[in-house]
Amino acid sequence: MAGTPGTPGTPRVLRAMNDRAALDLLLEHGALSRTKIGKLTGLSKPTASQLLARLESAGLVVATGTSEGRPGPNAQLYAVNARAAHVAALDVTPERILAAVADVTGETVGQFALPTPGRRAAESVVVQVTEALDGAVKAAGLVRSDVHRVVVATPGAFDPGTGRLRYASHLPGWHSPTLLDELAAALPMPVEYENDVNLAAVAEQRLGAARGHQDFVLLWNEGGLGAALVINGQLHRGWTGGAGEVGFMPVPGTPLVRRVTKANSGGFQELAGGQAVPRLARELDIPVPAADSYTEEAVALLAEASLAGSGPYRDLLQAFATGLATGLASMVALLDPELIVLSGGVLVAGGEPLRALVQSELAELAAPRPRLVIGSVQEQPVLRGALESALATTRDEVFDTSR
Repeated sequence: MAGTPGTPGTPRVLRAMNDRAALDLLLEHGALSRTKIGKLTGLSKPTASQLLARLESAGLVVATGTSEGRPGPNAQLYAVNARAAHVAALDVTPERILAAVADVTGETVGQFALPTPGRRAAESVVVQVTEALDGAVKAAGLVRSDVHRVVVATPGAFDPGTGRLRYASHLPGWHSPTLLDELAAALPMPVEYENDVNLAAVAEQRLGAARGHQDFVLLWNEGGLGAALVINGQLHRGWTGGAGEVGFMPVPGTPLVRRVTKANSGGFQELAGGQAVPRLARELDIPVPAADSYTEEAVALLAEASLAGSGPYRDLLQAFATGLATGLASMVALLDPELIVLSGGVLVAGGEPLRALVQSELAELAAPRPRLVIGSVQEQPVLRGALESALATTRDEVFDTSR
């Protein structure tokens, strides 16, 4: 009913909307003066002054100095109070847990890497998660209770029906049916779980090549081959969280693999995963550099091929591009996305030469013609996406001044 506190159109709600608009502008632009905030929001100077006083009193903005170098008196500048909230993210792989803490502005203020091989037999996943989180929290100069929310990125996905991790048999220790309850009991803040490739897509959607796009596919190639599907601006996870597990997808050019969940790979992984690159190189008599994994071999070979531009290295790029386009053609036929983002170390190493070849091949194999781009969030994209996911929810909670 009109006039009830907190209902749409009441002064409280309108003030809260103006407050949030101002906070979002400060996040986007950095420190602003009262006059600039008034112009950007359409508020009068007195109203903008009241808004800033209210936000400063609530601990959400701070005065940061004055503008200089302009005619007339210097204007007081205001910025979001970075210490108003903190979030954490964990990027989990079989080799390590990488943890980071960011303040409410999105700046990473602490990071910690916990190597995990050889430790799982003696330590539970809960011990490893808390140790990694506490390492990042300590690096940020905080304590665990300062963190408002944690987002954990893993391969595969936790089935919403059973709470168990699926599609990631290569992640030992993470498949207990009681794991999520144990982690909830050990950590004092809300904890969310998301597929690692989905979070790379979140990073590109909010910070990178997919900004402004509502329908796109992110193809990830780093260790494993996977995809994230964004439809109408939202991640599409599927009934069990398995949407985008395209490494299992049968494709022409490889034998039909049965019981793929036991083999943990399928036709597309064999055709265009990282392991395909050194195999193709050997077929073309290209020396394969010594490395600890086929992923590292693939990155080195594709980086060299992207610079060479001709000869057998060009043939390597072409063969790999054809394999990638073969699987992408099925996804494009089904989803008709506006954009395809190529991400992960293997695809980034191929750079623009590989992108152009995949674009050309895909035009021959699929009727829709989405644009292909290389992902622009190339430094820890999974971790960055997890932080962005945690920040989105936390900002909605902390910046809500209507309560």
